[in-house]
Amino acid sequence: MAIAVIAITRHGVNLGKILCDNISAADFYVSSRYVLQADTNCHTFEPSDLKKLTDSLWRKYVGFVFIMATGIVVRMIAPLLESKETDPAVVVMDEAGKFAVSLLSGHLGGANQLAERCEKFTGAKAVITTATDANNLPSFDMLAKEQEWGIDDITQVKHLNSLLLDNEEIAIVGGKSIVTAWMGGRANAQYFDSFDVALRSSARGFLFVTNRNLSYINESRPLLILRPRNIVVGIGCNRGTLADEIEELVLMHFQQLSLSVKSIRCIASVAAKSNETGLMEFARRLGVPFKCYKSEDLNKVSFPSPPSEHAMLAVGVAAVAEPAALLASNGGCLLLNKVKSVNVTLAVAECKEV
Repeated sequence: MAIAVIAITRHGVNLGKILCDNISAADFYVSSRYVLQADTNCHTFEPSDLKKLTDSLWRKYVGFVFIMATGIVVRMIAPLLESKETDPAVVVMDEAGKFAVSLLSGHLGGANQLAERCEKFTGAKAVITTATDANNLPSFDMLAKEQEWGIDDITQVKHLNSLLLDNEEIAIVGGKSIVTAWMGGRANAQYFDSFDVALRSSARGFLFVTNRNLSYINESRPLLILRPRNIVVGIGCNRGTLADEIEELVLMHFQQLSLSVKSIRCIASVAAKSNETGLMEFARRLGVPFKCYKSEDLNKVSFPSPPSEHAMLAVGVAAVAEPAALLASNGGCLLLNKVKSVNVTLAVAECKEV
């Protein structure tokens, strides 16, 4: 998905052309009044349709650069806002090119970075008001974004970031090397080896980096759980198996293993299942890739369970779920050997740490 650059004035069009010349994945939208000075590749709209245009583009782009007054933008996008997890990045530039204001989704959406790109290409001063950035502090939502970790409860981010700002003690479990490097000594952090010991500390808040299900924890102090995507689900199934049946089996065993589905990196199977609707739909529900491997590659993988005569006859492999999970986990270890339901075989692997 690309960035939309929208201009409504003559000088704004000039700035927009500079941005689109330097940002490869940028689409240019120009008021019809100034179409003659815009690039022939631009999209035009009537000035009275600016709000309608914004509404129609809102879910099609990961970011927007509006070259116009901030007040116009605020009034247009206010009804469209849903969540900091899903809202696109919004940057506003004045038509004189003096400022590029990161207005919305500065961290997770990437508006701070987009404002800095506007500064680089046009000379406009990037205006970034997120408190952690203004104080040269790390932020936990940016940590999650950079590492591609999931976030259990997005509302906890602001509480932990507030503790950073106030230099309050934060107890951290998991991901020590990554979190330590991210912090760079700029936080009052204490590292613990277990959740229980951390929770008995006097810390004002907690950061847990884990793929484990921690629903049993009842803690009144702020607790942010980040989910490293280090779990691979290997699946084989009969033709026509519904996503609901696949999902039911996966969720049941994740609960038994005390694992979080937010730590799933991908769904893995055999190439013969690459167009299997149920598997594709299940991966889509999770928002993760669906990886399929050639039969000859799966047959090279050692796996613990007895070979399957059914799988060999159906798709030419000794097994699907276990070798697919092991391949996709880059030589990780199985947390769950093959289990079966009526139509589904399942194995779960944890990726090897690098």
